[in-house]
Amino acid sequence: MNNKVIEEIDFDPLVMAVIPIKYGSKIFSKILKMDNEHIFPLRPLEVIKRSCQYYASSFNGRKEGTKKLIGVTHKPPIVIDPVQSIYVFPTASPNQPHCIWISHEHVFDYYKDNNDNTRTRVIFRNNQEIVVPISIHSFENQMLRTALLRTKIDQRSAPERWNKQKIIETSYRGAEAMEPYTPYEVNYDMSLLSMESFSKRLNK
Repeated sequence: MNNKVIEEIDFDPLVMAVIPIKYGSKIFSKILKMDNEHIFPLRPLEVIKRSCQYYASSFNGRKEGTKKLIGVTHKPPIVIDPVQSIYVFPTASPNQPHCIWISHEHVFDYYKDNNDNTRTRVIFRNNQEIVVPISIHSFENQMLRTALLRTKIDQRSAPERWNKQKIIETSYRGAEAMEPYTPYEVNYDMSLLSMESFSKRLNK
């Protein structure tokens, strides 16, 4: 694993979780990916905010979108990029220093920690496992909320893609129905004369 500190965020579909870690006297973020992990010198909430900006949005805008679509304001799931299906949810209030952000797409299974009812063990699709400070009930609720958000966005984006395609097809058909294309003749002799005249002016 690569635990070096990085300066730029690349929140791509391989990101599984953003975990707060102590780095000296500060709190940094461990960005856990399917094939690697990195340390970023900001808190997890700032990582999520910058990731929203990376995909031409804002954290507050995404929160407002979640509120409008599914009515959730407390610990709301966030869509970072709907095109790549990057949806994340917090395990606590985002401002809490122990809050972890989980990628919904990568969760394969989860179950109650046998040693502590306030913790949940999460298994990702690559078989990697982490323990998060949230009860199994709360974790499941966050999973369901995020699934609902995904469904709402998918329902809206699918008709939009279909309508866009129909508009393009209609425009092409409209263009084809217009006056047939008539090729015009080019007087090559005049074109050559014009080019010679233009060349002479350049060489003066």
